[in-house]
Amino acid sequence: MTGGEEVFVEAAARLHFGVLDLRGERGRWFGGIGAAAPAPTLLVSARSADALEVDGDDAERAAGFARAFMDHHGVRNGARLRVHRALPRHAGLGSGTQLALAVARALAELHGIEADASALARAVGRARRSAVGTWTFADGGLVVEGGRRADRDAGGPLLARLPFPPSWRCVLAVPAGVPGVSGMDEAAAFDRLPAPSERDVERVAHLVLMALMPAVADADIDAFGAALTQIQETIGRWFAPAQGGTFRPGASEALVRRMHEWGASGVGQSSWGPAVYGIVAGDAAARLADRMREAFGDMCTVYDGAFPTHGARVWHVGPIA
Repeated sequence: MTGGEEVFVEAAARLHFGVLDLRGERGRWFGGIGAAAPAPTLLVSARSADALEVDGDDAERAAGFARAFMDHHGVRNGARLRVHRALPRHAGLGSGTQLALAVARALAELHGIEADASALARAVGRARRSAVGTWTFADGGLVVEGGRRADRDAGGPLLARLPFPPSWRCVLAVPAGVPGVSGMDEAAAFDRLPAPSERDVERVAHLVLMALMPAVADADIDAFGAALTQIQETIGRWFAPAQGGTFRPGASEALVRRMHEWGASGVGQSSWGPAVYGIVAGDAAARLADRMREAFGDMCTVYDGAFPTHGARVWHVGPIA
């Protein structure tokens, strides 16, 4: 790109609908299903500089990802990075992965490096457990990824991507001041979790393949919601020893219950939370979101909208005066 140009990358929060397998008896661990959220989004920009300079929201973490990408590709030139808008940290929205991929994409554009989402993730050391965020960064729709192999430290392959029907909406609620599990604490929590039963693992896979995915293809939101809720309840029991219940006790549990009572076709908690979501058809989403805001006030931030039909957006501006 021209020296005076600046590259911008905007990426949506990711919703993690569930993990497929914590047993690993088939040679792969984890796997997952998920989608990009309608909001919030993060925004980063990069332009040429003599040395690496990073400012804005979550700048320290962004700088670490930038150094990892530049070391991986042997980049010797600098860059001026700015995080104009970051995602809520430790909320179950994939803030670290989306920031890492956005920084990597901006630097790849800046330095003329060809790399798809999977290659970006490898360069910055992401997707070692879940690759859902990698595949939502790449494009829209419901994504299903196949988990990482036990003998390979790489993200799971994309198995399926299905576009959501245009009328489907997502209501997302993020409780305030309730950080989720992440980093070393997350790794330790996984180590402590008892292995789920083989029957449970098979049930989740069967629900994904024969209920959740067909419901998207058939535009049957009630069938999708029923399958998603069953998947969430089953997986929630796997994580209950670490998080204290099927859903995180307190705000997350209350928000999930209210969304279900107030008409969401499917409900769940994204990853370790505390973010929770409801799947709704058409104008009912705005009504549900308004009702949630009125009932819970400052206890949480509520977003609503259609599922994104695209991955991260990239554009160039310049030259800079």
